[in-house]
Amino acid sequence: MVREAGRHSKTRQSIPFDPVGDPFGGRVGSERAIQAGRSSGDSRFHRGTNQSGMRDYNERLVLTLVRQHGSLAKTEIARVTGLSAQTISVIMRGLEEDGLLVRGAPLRGKVGQPSIPMSLNPDGACFLGLKLGRRSADLVLIDFLGRVRAMLHHPYPYPRPEETIGFVRKGIAEMRSGLSGEQDRRIGGLGIAIPFELWNWADAAGAPRDVMDAWRKTDIRAVLAAELPFPVYLQNDATAACNAELVFGKAGDLNDFVYYYIGAFAGGGIAINGSVFAGQTGNAGALGSMPVAGEAGKPVQLIDVASIAVLERALNADGRDASHLWTSPEDWGDLGEALDQWIAAAAGALAFATLAASSVIDFEAAVVDGWMPLEIRARLVAAIRGEIAKLDTEGLRLPEIREGTVGHHARALGGASLPLSERFLIGAASLSGAS
Repeated sequence: MVREAGRHSKTRQSIPFDPVGDPFGGRVGSERAIQAGRSSGDSRFHRGTNQSGMRDYNERLVLTLVRQHGSLAKTEIARVTGLSAQTISVIMRGLEEDGLLVRGAPLRGKVGQPSIPMSLNPDGACFLGLKLGRRSADLVLIDFLGRVRAMLHHPYPYPRPEETIGFVRKGIAEMRSGLSGEQDRRIGGLGIAIPFELWNWADAAGAPRDVMDAWRKTDIRAVLAAELPFPVYLQNDATAACNAELVFGKAGDLNDFVYYYIGAFAGGGIAINGSVFAGQTGNAGALGSMPVAGEAGKPVQLIDVASIAVLERALNADGRDASHLWTSPEDWGDLGEALDQWIAAAAGALAFATLAASSVIDFEAAVVDGWMPLEIRARLVAAIRGEIAKLDTEGLRLPEIREGTVGHHARALGGASLPLSERFLIGAASLSGAS
């Protein structure tokens, strides 16, 4: 897929990708399909088109509906999309021949021909996702259903470009060595979820400035794209996590929500009309920079209050080792008063940020996920509900405060969701450039 660089080269810059040898024929996820998806209106269930030249979009429409419902017969898809039964038959036959759909057992008992449900083929495609964070990197391989087939974790005190790229090279080679030739040929791409302008976080990350400055000169997407036989995508890490919630999560009833991912630093994204909205530069929903009330009412940024790095500093100040915060997100043990104080402060800041965001867009919900044990996420969400109830909400409709459904690996899975969304789904904005 070849994409032209737009005005905002920060996220739209691209290097041509030659689709020759692509098992998907370079058809699904073309630029034409993406543009068609953008112009399809704001209906959650998009209508198809019978016009020639639009099969790419219609294929993505069918794959999206089957993903949402688990399995569907062609008569049901025709009813939802408004496409003719003949058009749907041709599309589904083509997707089955491409190995993207598989037939289920015929459903009998109704008048006429038995209905044959079609579902996604788990081996139809696979995707790689990289999360590059301030304290660790994760590399994941998922199948077409989003199930994790392999995952590698690489902790560090701070990310060094060469070390991190070396981890990715070695990890991808290891994962690909475990695939058959056909499976390897069906890798749909690598998605990189990375904080934008990583070099600006040297002080907050406690990293040497010269090490972080090296990222200013490192285009990790271009480096890896030059070595890999499939396209490479890149997006802000928290925005990618928001996309994971849409693609893999259980927020299917939500169209519009503000999303927070609480990692070493707090960040987020926004979903509008069932799609992640990345904005002109890819940095829409930069919630870590949202002004919130600090001590004595002085404004500070959300990142300075709700980040796990704040909890880490509090534990270190008490003389306690906090390294397990980054290596054991399933269980932090007993952190005592330091955790209680962090939850209280973070909840207050997140409540303030949610109220401010709701004055711009009437979100249905605020979804909170993060690199933390599930019980602590539940405590944080409950505390946010309590704090937002104390604020002046006159003239506003409060969104529902919900826990995320993907979990602490949402950023890595979000990275893997980038090539999946760009090439096989509708409803996701054009999240990233491809190399």
